Amino acid sequence: MLDEAMVALAVSVGSGVVQAAGTDAWQVMRSRLARVFGRGDRQQEAVQLERLDRTAAELTAAGQDADEPEGNEPAANGSEERARHGAAWRTRTEDLLEQLDPDERVAVAAEFRALLDAAAAAAAAARPAAGGITGNTYFGPTAVQSGDGNVQVNRFDPRP
Repeated sequence: MLDEAMVALAVSVGSGVVQAAGTDAWQVMRSRLARVFGRGDRQQEAVQLERLDRTAAELTAAGQDADEPEGNEPAANGSEERARHGAAWRTRTEDLLEQLDPDERVAVAAEFRALLDAAAAAAAAARPAAGGITGNTYFGPTAVQSGDGNVQVNRFDPRP
């Protein structure tokens, strides 16, 4: 049985995989996570890379399906897919941590934390430093959006 800190770490890894898929942080997450799960076994690392690629492909497809016009019901809701994949990677992480002896568990937990930090840094590096819009996300001090369906007004406060 894992303690609360290890369970929380496993949840973070599961969420991190889902959040990184399809972003600039994905390559960092993908390669390092496969190495951690592979535990020095190249064959097992290749299996994990395939799993991660399948995860990313399914999340991308679910996101595209969610954008389809009304009347074309997506095969799976994007948020349901995200939850499903997050839970799967959480479970895989918990399983790995549970099978390790205490010293190995501490070392692997440190690897997971470093991996999550690296993925967060890669994601932060991809965002505009002084604000701006990337994709469908505004990175800046304050934004106010209003509209009535015909007109949309966006106001951006230039103050940090």
